[in-house]
Amino acid sequence: MTEPLTIRVSTGTGTGRTTLAAFDAALTAAGVGDYNLVRLSSVVPPGSQVLEVDGGGQLVGEHGDALYCVYAEAHAQLPGHEAWAGVAWSLRDDGSGAGLFVEHEGPSHEQVATDLIHSLEDLSATRGGIYHPAGRRVVGITCETLPVCAVVVATFRRAGWTDRSEAAGGR
Repeated sequence: MTEPLTIRVSTGTGTGRTTLAAFDAALTAAGVGDYNLVRLSSVVPPGSQVLEVDGGGQLVGEHGDALYCVYAEAHAQLPGHEAWAGVAWSLRDDGSGAGLFVEHEGPSHEQVATDLIHSLEDLSATRGGIYHPAGRRVVGITCETLPVCAVVVATFRRAGWTDRSEAAGGR
């Protein structure tokens, strides 16, 4: 029997001298700063469980591994402006663990929270109304002087780059 897929959801915020540096700081705070992100669409495979974790509870891997994930990122560069990111998920009513993720970014908590709710409702309606909301993570940061970034990341799997036969000297 296969192990169930555990999807970990974490948040992070960061500040940097550029928006890219702020994004990197936010990813590091979310526990995924040393991965190459591979963005997925938002379908949760059957048999999955979703866990909310802090950055230290994220997947463990090697520097540079590929990380399959769903994420939201928001940036602000002007003093007083806010960056909000959110990910929400729903599960199918049949108890299979199958579900859907949605991700949104915006300038306010209210906008992101509303967009997450509306997207989950619409995605469920498109599929016959068989999904129910199961969780949500939203995080925000206000720009004071330097660019800022907020991220929410849901990680599915990581993959290394070295084939075991290559590592052992095989072809």
